[in-house]
Amino acid sequence: MIHGNTLLSVRGGQHQFEETLHSDIAAVQEELTQTVRTLNSTDSAPRRGSSGRQTLPEHLPRVEHRHEPESCMCGGCGQAPVKVGEDISEQLDIEPIRFFVHRHIRPQYACRACETMTAAPIAAAVIDGGLATPGLLSWVVTSKYLDHLPLYRLEEIAARQGVKLARSSLADWVGRVGVALQPLADRLAELLRQRLVLHADETPVAQLAPGTGKTKRAYLWAYRSGEFDEGPPIVVFDYQTSREGSHVRDFLPDWKGHLVVDDYSGYKASFKKGVTEVGCNAHARRKFFDLHAANQSSIAAQALFYIAELYEIEKRAKSLNVAQREALRLKETVPKLNAYHSWLVLTRTTVADGSSTARAIDYSLKRWESLSLFASTGLLPIDNNPVENAIRPIALGKKNWLFTGSERAGCRAASIQSLLATAKLNGIEPVAWLTQTLEKLPSCPHRLIDQLLPLRHSSPDSSEILVSMD
Repeated sequence: MIHGNTLLSVRGGQHQFEETLHSDIAAVQEELTQTVRTLNSTDSAPRRGSSGRQTLPEHLPRVEHRHEPESCMCGGCGQAPVKVGEDISEQLDIEPIRFFVHRHIRPQYACRACETMTAAPIAAAVIDGGLATPGLLSWVVTSKYLDHLPLYRLEEIAARQGVKLARSSLADWVGRVGVALQPLADRLAELLRQRLVLHADETPVAQLAPGTGKTKRAYLWAYRSGEFDEGPPIVVFDYQTSREGSHVRDFLPDWKGHLVVDDYSGYKASFKKGVTEVGCNAHARRKFFDLHAANQSSIAAQALFYIAELYEIEKRAKSLNVAQREALRLKETVPKLNAYHSWLVLTRTTVADGSSTARAIDYSLKRWESLSLFASTGLLPIDNNPVENAIRPIALGKKNWLFTGSERAGCRAASIQSLLATAKLNGIEPVAWLTQTLEKLPSCPHRLIDQLLPLRHSSPDSSEILVSMD
């Protein structure tokens, strides 16, 4: 799982260093360009963009600007030139947040004969009589839970546009939208429990302790569908006030599939009740990686080599179907696993008990059955990285929102983040999905709720909001 502030600070520092490095390189290149331009100021040829410029997404709207020469006559002979081609270049632009008002006018008509009034009905809304449209509500919710912007920052952003959005109003909208979306989150969890392979992990979050001015530790448990499932990917977050293993059993009460986890003891009771444990080779690898980083251990280096061979096979196996993946693993992975296990057993006899090397080897040997289980089928993953990747954005976002205000707020955040994270996994643009969902939800019967879920091909018009997340 993700290890708190140390990992966050390291990754945050690495990202900041990379951003700064790119900015500095760009600044130096621009200074050089300006210097060359000054030295060659007599050159009137148009400046070309860099040949390595990225291709802009096709789904973005294009605004064309045609630039004709000042004169339509040849400057040399005075004849009319003939168009032989076009030089086309594209630039990416953005329109900052723009607030606008929808004015709804419903004429009222009276029938003098029967003394009745007629007017167009008011459409059902998530917040009856509310000021905010689904688009504005979507912006607030995704900004808070996907971009991890506290509400006071949204208040400031709106104020720069001359719009006063009281923080209390923003908080009220978030609470009401959370209640409206809860049935979708519950249904998503139901569909997740129908899968045969799940990933699970947990990360600590701080929760405000009322009346103390301090925070206490709570946990966000994450469950993700199997990497090689045929159905659309699903991730569900479950907010709990502790790390007790009973929370796993409560979330998966009658489930009997394969659960991919690290070695946290909280999962062990589930394995005694019919759940099959699948180990995480990334965690096993981490033990040897840390050992090698600490003292350049040759034993750790050899272990890392064996594990790298397994991952090289997995890289080729990822694009195959289940049957092909199983055949490849039986042919190539199983022999390498057997060689790796024999080497671990033999090497363990040469190192002292209690040493860091012995602990790294013992971690794999004691869990060998669960660590090697993936190689017997094409359905199981080699590690638990998919769910860790789902948790990582939230773990990084904690640096912005610091803590959750209450258990109810934590549960609401977990439900909304489940929907938004699942949308991203399915290649669906979250803001567009949430806007459409909030428009349709008030009039959608419960029996059709699956059509609103952020899953690929979940509804006939789902293609309208499918946008590549690359």
